[in-house]
Amino acid sequence: MTPIDKTELQQELARFRGHDVYLHFETTTGTYTALGPEKTFPVVAFVRNAKVRFERGSVRGVGPYRVGLKMDDGWIYGDGLTHTARHGDDALLMAGYDDSGRLRIGLQLSFVPFREDA
Repeated sequence: MTPIDKTELQQELARFRGHDVYLHFETTTGTYTALGPEKTFPVVAFVRNAKVRFERGSVRGVGPYRVGLKMDDGWIYGDGLTHTARHGDDALLMAGYDDSGRLRIGLQLSFVPFREDA
C-alpha cells in the first residue's frame, strides 16, 4: 500500500461510481491495536460483501483523509484513511494506520465479491 494521493484516489473512486460493487468496511479501536492507559472497551465494526451503488465518491481532508460514498438514500464514509492500493481492475483498497502501523480502518470496493477466507 502507498500513502494516499488525493487526486489519484478521487480518480480511482470514479471507476466504481454508478456500478453495483461489493463493499468491505471495518473499523477497530481494539482488535488490531493495543489499548492505552484509559482501559476503554474496543469498538469494532465489520461489513463484508455488502452490495452498494454510489452516485458520488469524495475524498476530503489533508491527511488522514475521509472518503464518502453518496448513495440514493444516504452516505457511507470512512475517516482516518492513510494508504491505498489497487488490485488489478477489480478492487480498490483503502486503509488507515496508526503511528505504529496498526490497522484502524479498512474500506475496500470491488467489482467481484471478496473471498471469505481472505
